[in-house]
Amino acid sequence: MFLCAVGAGVTSLFRTPWIAAVAAMSTGTFVQLEPLNYRDGARVEPADSCGTEKAFEPATGRVIATLQCSGEKEVSLAVKNAKAAFKVWSKKSGMERCEVLLEAARMIKEQKDAIATMETINNGKSIFEARLDVDTSWQCLEYYAGLAASMAGEHVQLPGGSFGYTRREPLGVCVGIGAWNYPFQIACWKSAPALACGNAMIFKPSPFTPVSALLLAEIYTKAGVPPGLFNVVQGGAATGQFLCQHPDVAKVSFTGSVPTGVKIMEMSAKGIKPVTLELGGKSPLIIFSDCDLENAVKGALLANFLSQGQVCCNGTRVFVQQEIVDKFTEEVVKQTKKIKIGDPLLEDTRMGPLINGPHLERVCGFIKLAKEQGATVLYGGEQYVPTDPKLKFGYYMTPCILRTSSGLTGWQLSFRQERATLTTTMSVRWSCPLVDIRSQDLAERMAE
Repeated sequence: MFLCAVGAGVTSLFRTPWIAAVAAMSTGTFVQLEPLNYRDGARVEPADSCGTEKAFEPATGRVIATLQCSGEKEVSLAVKNAKAAFKVWSKKSGMERCEVLLEAARMIKEQKDAIATMETINNGKSIFEARLDVDTSWQCLEYYAGLAASMAGEHVQLPGGSFGYTRREPLGVCVGIGAWNYPFQIACWKSAPALACGNAMIFKPSPFTPVSALLLAEIYTKAGVPPGLFNVVQGGAATGQFLCQHPDVAKVSFTGSVPTGVKIMEMSAKGIKPVTLELGGKSPLIIFSDCDLENAVKGALLANFLSQGQVCCNGTRVFVQQEIVDKFTEEVVKQTKKIKIGDPLLEDTRMGPLINGPHLERVCGFIKLAKEQGATVLYGGEQYVPTDPKLKFGYYMTPCILRTSSGLTGWQLSFRQERATLTTTMSVRWSCPLVDIRSQDLAERMAE
């Protein structure tokens, strides 16, 4: 039990009425009532705290939860609990682990609309996109469930009738540290391979989006994992440091910025822990005159405006061959104007708000910098207030199309400055910068 709409009663996660009620929830009605940590198969308040963080509903600007950042004692309890669960889980066969993961995948698929609704409320992306995220989540669990049953070592024949063999052995307690742009999906992507291989996981969501990882934890418990196999601790940098430096943590997987990734690698290196890093990237698009123009426009819009542009593989600039740049630009602007901004829980909304207020201000600052360095705003780039009164304090902005020419070296500089700065919060682009190019060599040099 953990949720309610304002004025409504609290019901259990796994009952059909709960699923229907959450799936039908409207923007501006959610409040978080239950603890946001998950340990030993249940929601718990942290044993100690190193501060608090507020989580917002981006569509309205409302505070929907105040979370206690887990302190060193809580982290130690979560690790101890995960170690105990690991001893049970690691002894199960691959087929047994497969069955549990398949059941969890089935439950995610069954509760798709309810999970997507919670993701949209906490993250701000459209319900249309959130449902796709949930689909890739249960598909991920199904994929690794299949691998769990098929992983095996090798038999090596040696001279004289001797032989050698290898075994695939789980590491132990793994830590997953997620990002705010795909909260539920990242929790699945990190936990599914870890659990399939027989490991336990402690997951720390971004403090901006603390809610949906708890749904996954409850689903895993209901599906049959030992209590404590998947624990959730909330917090910011200090909590992450406690996790990375804990001597009983065997591996760390992190999704986020380059600077934070460097720190995590440094902390983990002291314990000689293996680390997997998925860090922010900046991805140029190069479009030549022989392209399928309609498809190229769709690709550029998808690359720049998916999840409000808050994607680590965002197409941060679009280089277009001179012969087609005018026609391409006209069509991009035309299609961008059709993007409906508004309440992310409405079926026809295609662009919701940015994650929070500081983020919105930062994006506005980069657009201002681009204009100062010579870029032309062809459309958008301004804060937006929807007509619905309950959305007036949300973090909305019109998608922005910028244009410059390949001769503007100052604009190239702003690209580099943005790349250096924006990696601290993943990709925060809300604009689609179009650059006129005259040759493939020039495009490749500028893209690099």
